[in-house]
Amino acid sequence: MATFDMRNKRAEAGTIASVATQAFDVVVIGGGPAGMAAALAAHKAGARVAIVEREQHLGGILRQCIHPGFGLSHFKQELTGPEYAQRFIDQVHATDIALFLNSMVLGIDSGEPAEDTEVHTVTLMNPAGMLQLTGRAVVLAMGCRERTRSEIKIPGSRPAGVFTAGLAQRYINIENLKPGSRAVILGSGDIGLIMARRCTLEGISVEGVYELMPYANGLRRNVKNCLDDFGIPLHLSTTVTRVIGHDRVEAVEVSQVDDHLAPIPGTERIVPCDTLLLSVGLIPENELSVAAGVELDPRTRGAVVDQSLQTGVPGIFVCGNVLHVHDLADNVTCESERAGAAAAAYALGTGAGAVPDCELTVSPAGIAGYALPGRITAAALTKLNFRVRRPVDAACVRILADGEKLFAGKVRAFKPSVMESFPLPAKVIKQALDLGASEIVLSVDPVEEA
Repeated sequence: MATFDMRNKRAEAGTIASVATQAFDVVVIGGGPAGMAAALAAHKAGARVAIVEREQHLGGILRQCIHPGFGLSHFKQELTGPEYAQRFIDQVHATDIALFLNSMVLGIDSGEPAEDTEVHTVTLMNPAGMLQLTGRAVVLAMGCRERTRSEIKIPGSRPAGVFTAGLAQRYINIENLKPGSRAVILGSGDIGLIMARRCTLEGISVEGVYELMPYANGLRRNVKNCLDDFGIPLHLSTTVTRVIGHDRVEAVEVSQVDDHLAPIPGTERIVPCDTLLLSVGLIPENELSVAAGVELDPRTRGAVVDQSLQTGVPGIFVCGNVLHVHDLADNVTCESERAGAAAAAYALGTGAGAVPDCELTVSPAGIAGYALPGRITAAALTKLNFRVRRPVDAACVRILADGEKLFAGKVRAFKPSVMESFPLPAKVIKQALDLGASEIVLSVDPVEEA
């Protein structure tokens, strides 16, 4: 392998050309559940596949998720996170998929077109040096990261003892470290709920889970199994307004919030603790996506994709939590298999859709927070994914084009914690095209009960 002299203040013009290059049909960035599922699907379709993973092991975040609840849909068994990941790791190892572990991707740059298909170059760095992988298709499966204290701007001092819930999970489950003895958890996302139970089982007193919204943000089963079954209180419409302590957290101030989510003066109270865990949302890891010219949806902070999960950059596909945050790993697997198969079809020239049949945007309305895919490029049966912004007991999904209702679902309840899907028939897409529409609207509208 050619070396890259990092002592140079700037690379000479011919330096990158001297970096060793390996060619594949599909390059998958990320070796978690999404990346492995996409790689396996692409390999099954006959593509030469590589996986690039920045950690030393495949499996991603699932390696630290030792609780059960995985695999019920995909494997028809209840597995822990490591067990679920190991199923895919074993499948990957049984193939000739090339693995580049402990490798950090530096960028994705498009090369010259070859045989009418654009070739992408993935530049990575690992302990052996710099390497370039070329592929006709690239699948982005980098996952997501947790929002931190700085992103939600909690006032107060900055002592030790403030962790994201995922970091605390890693400390306990992987590093065998105890983050504290008396914890407060801010946010009722699934990982926060799961960590409330995990801390309790490890002998850490959980003073309570505090949630800004008037409803829990995690799955109902996690509220029951992780809080109710352990007698851990959930305080809704309440948030942490100040962190107290010098060297180490000594307490937090919590306050109730009004309908506008602003703290209500006079409701403040002090909760003694030595640890604050934050479960306040996840953000797709899209720095590489943006650098590659991929358009992001401001609602999901993930890529704008079509039905095949291809972005606006030809040959770049996206799946898993880097696209939109999922509630179940099984759903990540299903979506990622679609992306991997589509990437292989694109790379091998075996699939339709290289030239779009149509061009429609998909937009959310009503209480729908987002709709995905954001683009429709073929008049074919399409599964639309969405989440609502607030819980509602009775609402109806309507599909609109140019203000005309084309399709409607049944009236039922919706919750923000559940990622919903809605089938969009090909005939409805054709109706929108016949109307001359450029946009399809997915609207979730509350229904007044008689």
